[in-house]
Amino acid sequence: MTAPSAVPTPRPLWRTFVAFLGPLILANILQSLSGTLNNVYVGHMLGVKALAAVSAFFPILFFFIAFIIGLGSGAAVLIGQAWGAKKPEAMKTVAGTTLSVGFAVGLAVALLGGPFAHALLGWLGTPADILQDATLYASVMLYAMPGLFVYLLATAMMRGVGDTRTPLRTLALSTSIGLVLTPTFIRGWFGLPQLGVASGAVATIISFTIALVWLAFFLRRRNHPLAPDAVLARHLWVDFGVLKTVLKIGVPTGVQLVVISIAELALLSFVNSFGSDATAAYGAGTQIISYVQFPAMSIAITASILGAQAIGSGNTDRLDAITRTGLMLNVAITGLLVVLALLFSRSVIGWFTTNTEVMSLAQSLLHISLWSSVIFGMASVFSGVMRASGTVMAPTAISILAIAAVEVPVAWMLSRHIGTDGIWAAYPAAFIAMFVMQGAYYGLVWRRRAQRFGIRRMV
Repeated sequence: MTAPSAVPTPRPLWRTFVAFLGPLILANILQSLSGTLNNVYVGHMLGVKALAAVSAFFPILFFFIAFIIGLGSGAAVLIGQAWGAKKPEAMKTVAGTTLSVGFAVGLAVALLGGPFAHALLGWLGTPADILQDATLYASVMLYAMPGLFVYLLATAMMRGVGDTRTPLRTLALSTSIGLVLTPTFIRGWFGLPQLGVASGAVATIISFTIALVWLAFFLRRRNHPLAPDAVLARHLWVDFGVLKTVLKIGVPTGVQLVVISIAELALLSFVNSFGSDATAAYGAGTQIISYVQFPAMSIAITASILGAQAIGSGNTDRLDAITRTGLMLNVAITGLLVVLALLFSRSVIGWFTTNTEVMSLAQSLLHISLWSSVIFGMASVFSGVMRASGTVMAPTAISILAIAAVEVPVAWMLSRHIGTDGIWAAYPAAFIAMFVMQGAYYGLVWRRRAQRFGIRRMV
């Protein structure tokens, strides 16, 4: 008589979260470090004006990247549902449509934006002394948009099947190549031409092209669910039904990013009125905050993807557990980073500046606002789980309301009475409002509606 086989113990949900989270957080940090180091290369090797020329293109780049992030997040949710439902054909349909739209939009940007980069930058008020260099950099980047969009979408969609390691490997390869090529083109090493301010742009094109080719071979070798094959090739056209759903989820996300950017510009203008020391403190402090918030944002993305997979597999009863786990991990991980950053705040700020006044202002920023990153992360978990079901407009509207109706007005009013501390206080005010509204909508509206009517798959 054979012994009964042991029933496999289900993997704890927090371990699934952590396995997904680790590479995602590392990818966010690597992406941020890549941009920082490239700016260091340009600033130190070509000078302040070259750095300003590259920076002049950032508002344009951010607008397009916001659209692609939105498109990628919408596609990842649908792919997550299809993965959970074990529908490989539906996954390839979503991937094919998303890549086709991304390439088409990128091609339109290249053809319409590239030749008119000079006029576009002039319209944005780019200073005359850097306009020529800024135009060169912008032109190269605009012509690269079709490939860049495909690269960003390909790596974003893999999260839908729970794969965050492959995007990390791809990003590590692309970043490594870029960090070697940028100074090489600036100096003209190994007999290569000196490309000046265009060095970073050309290095970016070469690095993401090599990374894309490597990614295609890697996915095919591993028999990845999203590997480029005959099935994907058959779906490389626009399915307008799928596109409508992707945009329904993705566009509000992109709009939210743009609104956040505009709000930050408003706060920066308030900060600038207190002088250059305040501006420097804002720059150093917000960089530190962004690194602390990487885990919070990554936990929200993880909750959204795991939620989409649960909906796809018909296990909607797991959504509450996913939400609770996301909230607890956010308190544990983001909370730990907040404590460490506050304990060693002076040392961390010292990486950016040694000016005593700037350090004092930056410390004040961290002490007043950094703790609210935990609240921000908890609000993001609520919205992430709701997005997994296709409920996007309400969470997005709540986030925009907290930013536009709380953050900016509070910063403006308090700064007139208590100075820069009033601006710093606007962040926790906005995040608390966001958390209360997202939590209330999740518990009182979305969850009750889901219990009463159920949640339908979108694929």
